[in-house]
Amino acid sequence: MAALSDKQVAEYFHRSYAAVDGLWFMKVEEKHGFDTALQIDKEVWKVMPKIQARMIKSMLEIDKGEAALRKSLETKLALEGFKFKVEQSENGFRIRVSYCPWHNLIMKSEREKFSEKVGTTICSAEYSVWASEFDENMQFRLSAQKCKGSESCILDFKRALHL
Repeated sequence: MAALSDKQVAEYFHRSYAAVDGLWFMKVEEKHGFDTALQIDKEVWKVMPKIQARMIKSMLEIDKGEAALRKSLETKLALEGFKFKVEQSENGFRIRVSYCPWHNLIMKSEREKFSEKVGTTICSAEYSVWASEFDENMQFRLSAQKCKGSESCILDFKRALHL
């Protein structure tokens, strides 16, 4: 038996991870309906980012703060196959996503009618948790979404100003 390259192993696990996320959602949807499946998915995506953020913190040997949040998100998005650009903004930073593999999977599976609701619900939950894992004063806002017809998703991370 031939050994797989590191790239092939990574691709295997990446595809398996994406497939299981979609499959479990569809199975819950079959038994309990779309809204229940989405609510359960949201609960999962309130926990998963904590696991991912803590793992990336450990692997990159980073701690807390805006710079660590930015570096961790750049790493996460690159690992998951996003195409994006990060820009400094007032009191934080902005990530402009031009390619989202999750949105593309929904479109490819011909479930585009659900894309907006899934994207709004899951991205809001996921990235808010990412922000809180690095800085309790960092707030997340989803300013634009591909699944709502925008050319790109805009993820804004801004430090809350205390008076």
